[in-house]
Amino acid sequence: MSDHMFMLESHLNVQQMAALLSVQAAANDAGLSIYLTGAALRDMLGGFQIRDLDFTVEGNAAAFAKTLPKKLGAELVSIDPRRNLAELILPKHVTIRIGMSRKEVYGKPASKAQISPAPIHDDLLCRDFTINAIAMSLNKQSLGLYVDPSNGIGDMQNKELRIVGKYSLYDDPARILRLFRYRVRMGFTLSEKTQNQYSIVRELKLESKISNEAIGKEFRAIAAEANSADIVKLLDEEKLLSLFCPALTRAKVNHAGLQKLQRVRTNVPPELDFPVDNLPLFLAVLGERLAPRDRSALAKICGLTRAEVAAWGKLEAGAKKLERDLKAGTLNKPSKVFAAASKGTGEQILFVLYRSEARLVQDRLKNHLQKYLMVQHEMTDEEIAEGVGAAKPGTPKYEKARIAVLHKKLDARPKKIVVEVPPPGPVLSATIVASARR
Repeated sequence: MSDHMFMLESHLNVQQMAALLSVQAAANDAGLSIYLTGAALRDMLGGFQIRDLDFTVEGNAAAFAKTLPKKLGAELVSIDPRRNLAELILPKHVTIRIGMSRKEVYGKPASKAQISPAPIHDDLLCRDFTINAIAMSLNKQSLGLYVDPSNGIGDMQNKELRIVGKYSLYDDPARILRLFRYRVRMGFTLSEKTQNQYSIVRELKLESKISNEAIGKEFRAIAAEANSADIVKLLDEEKLLSLFCPALTRAKVNHAGLQKLQRVRTNVPPELDFPVDNLPLFLAVLGERLAPRDRSALAKICGLTRAEVAAWGKLEAGAKKLERDLKAGTLNKPSKVFAAASKGTGEQILFVLYRSEARLVQDRLKNHLQKYLMVQHEMTDEEIAEGVGAAKPGTPKYEKARIAVLHKKLDARPKKIVVEVPPPGPVLSATIVASARR
């Protein structure tokens, strides 16, 4: 294994590594050249947590993706036939994207790109920023080797955001929204070339040509960011928030609430498998000061689906029910708090932490996130096997037995630490000690 592959493995969790190896093997079996690209590689090199896996194949990515659900037990979420791009969700909430290595040519600023298949080198030179234009080979003959035609690795080391081409922001003005998202997340500065092109894009008002589809995609990406409040603040300063909704001016932007939500999110230990639907949570806080008609406008511009709008509308009611359950006086054991909190979704739990003024509820939820879920996370296979007996994994009987083992551990009193004190030695009188000193 190359040093680069070892570095990658050290940044992936067990489920992500299993997904990568499975996709890699499937591509090799299909005779496709495959590369790890985009966000995963950027975050690994930047020392950030890897959230999603992006693969690029030299060939028909959509056709390849359609073969994976049966092989990997994955769900095919979407296919973009124009870009030949597919998104899948694997077990344990691992999201992967597989795209065709392609070349994009723009006839004029903010126009629709002409897309054609291309080698990985050409694909990388058509990307937005150099830090996203790096690939790692997952092919047998070149396993672990980097492809970095625009020196993105150097820009990662210099902590600088630099556009790949001469017209990157002209070609696709939606990239200016991405620019500030990356700036906040990574703490990088803008290169002079990037800053100059951004200024000209704004002078030409090319942001007005960003499609609603691109605006919605970026809005969802902002909602998923840990520092979403800081991103919103920066976009507000740049007078770009109105792209998402005309009413999102400084007076209507809930900056204080978003900052509070950002702090609330830090209660979740990063090592936990704690799924959260960030979009309704973000919408609920961002939209607190918006009138109903403005919320409708935001939903329309961002292209929110009926399911997404419904999740936004139901979040507060679900959170209130969870809060009532957590106030119950019968929750006198950690296992009972765990059971009550586990009935809520991740976004409901965080929204209760954001909204509730009840100290008891706050304490119980923080214990759930920081203690009880960690106990579950750290349970060993041996502990579970001892409690479940002959029950088979995946069966209701097994799950019931596993929960019983967990509840027993949660309610167990901490073992007393007994410190053995050695028996006292002979007591010497002051006279004898004095004589000894003389």
